[in-house]
Amino acid sequence: MSTKHLSTGSEQPPKIENKLRLYSMEYCPYAHRVRLVLRAKDLDYDIVNINLINKPAWYANVHPEGKVPALDTGSKVIVESLDICNFLDKEYQNPPLYPSQPLAVEQDKELIQKINPLVDTFNNIILGKEKKSLDEWKNQLLSHLQIFDQELQNRGKKYFGGQNPGMVDYMLWPWAERAGTIAIVLGERLPFKSDELINLRQWRKLMREHTVVDGIYNGPEKFYKSVLIKLGSLAPDYDAI
Repeated sequence: MSTKHLSTGSEQPPKIENKLRLYSMEYCPYAHRVRLVLRAKDLDYDIVNINLINKPAWYANVHPEGKVPALDTGSKVIVESLDICNFLDKEYQNPPLYPSQPLAVEQDKELIQKINPLVDTFNNIILGKEKKSLDEWKNQLLSHLQIFDQELQNRGKKYFGGQNPGMVDYMLWPWAERAGTIAIVLGERLPFKSDELINLRQWRKLMREHTVVDGIYNGPEKFYKSVLIKLGSLAPDYDAI
């Protein structure tokens, strides 16, 4: 296992037989998804962190695009966070992260796809891709967040997964954890009203306190430093964050 981020000139750590290996980066939200599912299922795995700015040459043999996450099962390498998480849920069924009813499974999968437009807006803000007023950013985010807030109200449970977090919860959480980065970037909070997104606010509090989430919590400040590395404003040393 290497919690240090391996970079140019490093050697690939030997694979441990009969053990899952996750190639990750500590502050990547997509790798975070996989780490949450691995923890939720209490699986034995090792982790190799990759410096995404100064990647080791050997990593191209793991993931041709040089991205994380990548899961080495011993017989194959799976990439893309949702594909990895779905594989883990199918292969290791305790606890199940999707409902037992096929229709409900499809509804969860459709809801997960609705995370993508939310992430696009989040990235536009923190990477400075567009310039908008606080009200404009707030309204754009609200149009996406209301979908999840309303879904929580409709389901009437603590989590999207019911009494315990499920796949929707773990796929959405990495951006809920990083939401505070927006205020860091913009210099002030977006003007959400206290009566907006009540269900989602309560969900976020419950998720933050959950043992699966709490055990690998980094928070918005550290994530912001990883963004500065990506933008070239900080030296590419993830271990110094």
